[in-house]
Amino acid sequence: AVHSMKDVPGELAEGLGIVCIPVREDPRDVILTRTGEVFDGLVAGSKVGTSSLRRMAQLRALRPDLQYLPVRGNVDTRIRKLEEGQFEAIVLAYAGLRRLGLDERALEALAVDVSIPAVGQGALAIEARLGDADTLAALAPLEHEPTRIAVEAERVFLRKLEGNCKSPIAGHARFADDGARLVMDGMVASIDGERVLTTSVSRFLEARTRDARVREAADVALEVADNLIAHGADKLIQGALVSSEHAKRSLN
Repeated sequence: AVHSMKDVPGELAEGLGIVCIPVREDPRDVILTRTGEVFDGLVAGSKVGTSSLRRMAQLRALRPDLQYLPVRGNVDTRIRKLEEGQFEAIVLAYAGLRRLGLDERALEALAVDVSIPAVGQGALAIEARLGDADTLAALAPLEHEPTRIAVEAERVFLRKLEGNCKSPIAGHARFADDGARLVMDGMVASIDGERVLTTSVSRFLEARTRDARVREAADVALEVADNLIAHGADKLIQGALVSSEHAKRSLN
């Protein structure tokens, strides 16, 4: 089965594994505006559609004068709502637009250190039985080691924080210096976006084998998570969970 990596749970069913991670698509968030205006040029009070707490918190830190509202539906539905004037801007994943052949609609891509992507954003996960030798051999040419190392680190980070794809958490790892150095950014926010914690760790990976480099990258991820926890990230995540549960009960 092929999944969007950011939607893959931390624990898989027994006997199954993420056996292949192809090269990652562009992980950035992108902004589409109704009139072609850039994000910084939006008029105060403009409505920005995003259902992601992660995006909402980071964008609110940049432009607290805008209104951030949930937008539901698939990509086509969200674009239609933008064109109908329900929003002045919407925020989507660049990779999702590209896979649908709609990347020309992307007006402004946000740098990964400005709007840190979700864990696994832009990557695909191919899940299969771990003992299926024929399938594993067929998929081996699609495996992209740098993406594997980065994504595995991001997932370690998310597990350490006990978060999920709905939490106001961001984590993105990438290679620099021709693949010798791993840079990882992390973010945790309160559910209202009033508090946004960010940190970044950079380290040269010295191991030669893939598995050893995955372990080194995991250490980087744990350091990023620990830095955030030291500044109260665990309390923000717990607060977001409690708020989410209250909201669910109020709907029942």
